[in-house]
Amino acid sequence: MQKNGLSAFQLTMLALGSVVGGSFFLGSSIAIQAAGPSIIVAFVLEGILVYFILTALSEMTVANPHSGSFRTYAAEAYGPFMGYLVGWVYWTGLVLAMSSEATAASLFIKSWFPYLSLPLVSIGIIIAVTLLNLLGAGLVTRLESTLAAIKLLAILVFIALAVVLIFGLLPGRAPIGLAVQNPVFFPHGIGGLAGSTLIVLFSYAGFEVIGLAASEARDPQKTIPRAIRATVISLIGLYVAVAVLLLPLISTSQLSSKVGPMVAALNFRGLGVAAGVVNVVLVTAILSTMLACTFSLGRMLRSLADNGDAPVFLIDRGDVPMRGILFSGFAMLIGVSMSYLLPDRIYIFLVSAGGFSLLLAYLVIMLTHLRFRNRKGCPPNGHCQLSGFPYTTWTAIVSLLIIIVTMPLIPGQGSGLFAGLLLLVLYSAAYFLFRLVPLRTAPAAKPMPGEGTQQHGHASPDSTRMKSLANYLRKRFPHRY
Repeated sequence: MQKNGLSAFQLTMLALGSVVGGSFFLGSSIAIQAAGPSIIVAFVLEGILVYFILTALSEMTVANPHSGSFRTYAAEAYGPFMGYLVGWVYWTGLVLAMSSEATAASLFIKSWFPYLSLPLVSIGIIIAVTLLNLLGAGLVTRLESTLAAIKLLAILVFIALAVVLIFGLLPGRAPIGLAVQNPVFFPHGIGGLAGSTLIVLFSYAGFEVIGLAASEARDPQKTIPRAIRATVISLIGLYVAVAVLLLPLISTSQLSSKVGPMVAALNFRGLGVAAGVVNVVLVTAILSTMLACTFSLGRMLRSLADNGDAPVFLIDRGDVPMRGILFSGFAMLIGVSMSYLLPDRIYIFLVSAGGFSLLLAYLVIMLTHLRFRNRKGCPPNGHCQLSGFPYTTWTAIVSLLIIIVTMPLIPGQGSGLFAGLLLLVLYSAAYFLFRLVPLRTAPAAKPMPGEGTQQHGHASPDSTRMKSLANYLRKRFPHRY
């Protein structure tokens, strides 16, 4: 436990900063248009699914706070190959997703300042986000808390404006009333609701940052569960409130993928100034998401390097994984460059793999939790956080498999499934290739503070290095050691 580690509030704001981004402020228009008023059901059901995943992650994190989070737990449950695979696929997908977020933010900024160069703005955003992450978890979470507060305030302002418009609290304006503009609950049938689930799940994506920050939390046995409960309740409450209040303001058929739902509703009701403010918040939301996700990327790379699954130059024994952060920033710069150099279809094909990588990570979390519970019960001290095991765990697993299998039924997502499967093949081939011809890698000699099980003694540096080396050799050459 770190006395000066991250509090439950800081972890919650970090998660909200990572989650509430462009997918909700902009991308949710597509989901709302497809599902119509039934989008409320989608937000509630996906929120419950997120609760299952986060609570399962919390149980494993409380038992073993580790910066590798679900990657480490997957390796413990199913062997080193699973940990390697999910770690690299997750990292690659998140890098591609953040590259597209930087491009989206630069498009908004250029619309305000047309004389700016689009590529240079994108590069500048990535460099700024990367450098800020080098300043340490404490500063990043404080900055993230501020940015997250701005995003949440914008959502609360929209909710307040919607209430004012619906009940006619503005002078000279008649009340709109609670009548839904689109009275058909399933305007595109059940298929429309099913088609919205993937996009809605992406609106919740990023919550796994709580697990990745576990090793830097203050008293993780208490702060992690509190942060998870606060995150899930906040997200479901805000998303459902926005959806419910949006329906009387504008017909879902009038929404467009190019304009966020809140901006479209405020413009439609003649509040263009408020809509402009929401657009500014949209850029803030994207930058906040990038800041939080870069925090996750650096720690995932450090975990991979510590276990010999990444090159030796990524090993970092400091409190801040500077090498992993810098390497991730460089990878995002390459991703942004592809958006300007490659044809649109090829780039969209690459970026769509990010969606599959998140689904894969969530599926692995639940599969790992299934084996974790069967082996260890409910640590610590028999306390179970996810009720209804194994039915709740299996419900989440089946739900995620259905979403993955039905990806080709959703326009534009079939390429994401194919790209994700291609990533699996490439990384699997690389894993077995480097087992034959190992990279010059070695585990970190110094474990992170607070990671792993509680230490009951103080081993000497030499003995720690010898144990690390022995574990590494057994992993790389199982037939020899």
